[in-house]
Amino acid sequence: MSKYRTFCFDNYVFDKANKTLVLRYNFDSQESLEERYVFNCDFVDYNQDALDRALQLLFLMAGISYYKAYLPPKIITKNLTIDPTVANFLSKTYQKGLGEFFYENSLAFNNSIEFPITATEISPLEIDSDGTLVAVGGGKDSIVSVEKMKGNLDVTTWSLGHRQQLEPLIKQLDTEHIWVERQLDPKLFKLNSQGAYNGHVPISAIFGCVGAILCILTGKKDIVMSNEYSANEETMVYQGYKINHQYSKTSEFEEDFQRILTHLFGNGIRYYSLLRPFSELQISEMFAQYFDKYRDVFSSCNRAFVQRSDALGWCGECPKCVFTFLALATYLDIDQVTALFGGKNLLLNKDLRKSFQKLISSDQRKHFDCVGTIEESRYAMKQLLDQFPESKALFGELHTNYDHATTQPHLIPQDIVSKLDLL
Repeated sequence: MSKYRTFCFDNYVFDKANKTLVLRYNFDSQESLEERYVFNCDFVDYNQDALDRALQLLFLMAGISYYKAYLPPKIITKNLTIDPTVANFLSKTYQKGLGEFFYENSLAFNNSIEFPITATEISPLEIDSDGTLVAVGGGKDSIVSVEKMKGNLDVTTWSLGHRQQLEPLIKQLDTEHIWVERQLDPKLFKLNSQGAYNGHVPISAIFGCVGAILCILTGKKDIVMSNEYSANEETMVYQGYKINHQYSKTSEFEEDFQRILTHLFGNGIRYYSLLRPFSELQISEMFAQYFDKYRDVFSSCNRAFVQRSDALGWCGECPKCVFTFLALATYLDIDQVTALFGGKNLLLNKDLRKSFQKLISSDQRKHFDCVGTIEESRYAMKQLLDQFPESKALFGELHTNYDHATTQPHLIPQDIVSKLDLL
């Protein structure tokens, strides 16, 4: 039973002069928490009603970071407009987005997270907009998206946090860039140390909501992500439910979120992944042509963002590093790839054998990390084993049905497809 009975979305305040947003939450009107954002960009003459809708959407989505601490049985809102469509979207995203969290904390999969409905179906607000906002996270995928769009479209890049680490990459991208700062309430970490639940949240869903606010503040139309088709493969099955570490990067979430944006803003804001038609390996092949340009300023290692460092790097140990090694080594010279990891060939590291095995074995659960599908991992491994036959005894003969040439369904608008040499 939860320590608290209610989780309350208390209020949000946007200070236009200081470009600051404050989100406030509480448990049983006792334990209060707040989250802050700073939008470092020039504002257009935006539609205030549209901004309020976008601010509220982020307020409701960002609350997942705090709600999960105690999982109270009842959610309360104050002065928020939540119609059935928005309520259902939030409930589904919380449930599926917390799937890994439920597993990690040995909790029952919670399919009864319900948001209060406070309004009948609302009508969309039509807003004028143009141009694209491409999210940059520091890895190879967003680099490919930016390179594919630059020169063909009006591109502005943006990022959420990690400014010191990302500045060298942004300089190399040579784009107009927007820095958004986010500060979680430090009290949350104190609560975790005192026994509150902790674990994975659907962070890309929060990113999407921040992107919607940026679109309104800057007059842009498109929130462009770099999520690949591989993200659709579930990590495991838990209590009969498919659990996906990358749920908010899936095609399912992308379609749901675009539907909500259309519901709220008509055709004024669009959300899609430019790389959805492709697998991780196909994207790695695309990135190979840009490798020399970005080799010193990118990283796909998640630990690069949690270590106290002002620069990106590679730990050479985590599942993301292991998979990235496989993917890049399939299309680059092995010496180029090992140079990223301090001259070490990860495939020959005995301590990483289990991690590699987990990537390619269909009999095991996948890593809880943003890695490729089992089939493409097996394909990549097969290519490397031909180069390093001494490893064949460890991983055996590999068979795979991976089709390198196949592209997959996507939600990229046709006007964008027609301007890019992508498909």
